[in-house]
Amino acid sequence: MIAYISHQPILSIKEPPVKHQLSIIIGSTRPGRAGPIFAERLAGFAREHGKFEPVLTDIAAFKLPMLDEPHHPRLRKYENDHTKAWSKAIDAADAFVFVAPEYNYFVAPAIVNAVDYLLKEWRYKPAAIFSYGGVSGGLRAAQALKPLLTSVGVMPIPEGVALPAYRTLLDQNGAYHPSEQVLGGARTMLDELFRWSEALKSLRAGLPSE
Repeated sequence: MIAYISHQPILSIKEPPVKHQLSIIIGSTRPGRAGPIFAERLAGFAREHGKFEPVLTDIAAFKLPMLDEPHHPRLRKYENDHTKAWSKAIDAADAFVFVAPEYNYFVAPAIVNAVDYLLKEWRYKPAAIFSYGGVSGGLRAAQALKPLLTSVGVMPIPEGVALPAYRTLLDQNGAYHPSEQVLGGARTMLDELFRWSEALKSLRAGLPSE
């Protein structure tokens, strides 16, 4: 592209677009969980998608106890190191994908607890849900999670991925090889997530840092 100023040709250098940080939140914390397998595969796919910089955010790694902060999260007066680390991780993200199992027809308790720890760090960011479970593919957990996310200012989008009978989708080595149908759904999910992340960017920029 050539830009002209005072009739002198000047080469206009277009900066590459800044990728949005996508936090892929692993919602299961128990031993033997499949969440990291799906999350790592999704991270690779998101990197290939080209519009996100994916970051794996494993709730288990933060070792969050049941909510133990004495102050309301809107104040951001955190006293515990685990909360400060969790706050920093969520604050850095532009968008989320929750890799969410279904327990007893509901959201995994570790996800509910992790969401409740924070408030402002979640606001004006879109989220998609990659659910997995038995016959329903975790859809009941996915639908139950959306009102919770809305209450902290997250925009849950309708597009997502659901994996029924998820254990049958892993090979003998425990690896996951998604079908073309799943890849198509994941692509649509990421496309829409990026659109929402772009649309909400100005609102995020207007938030005070503290």
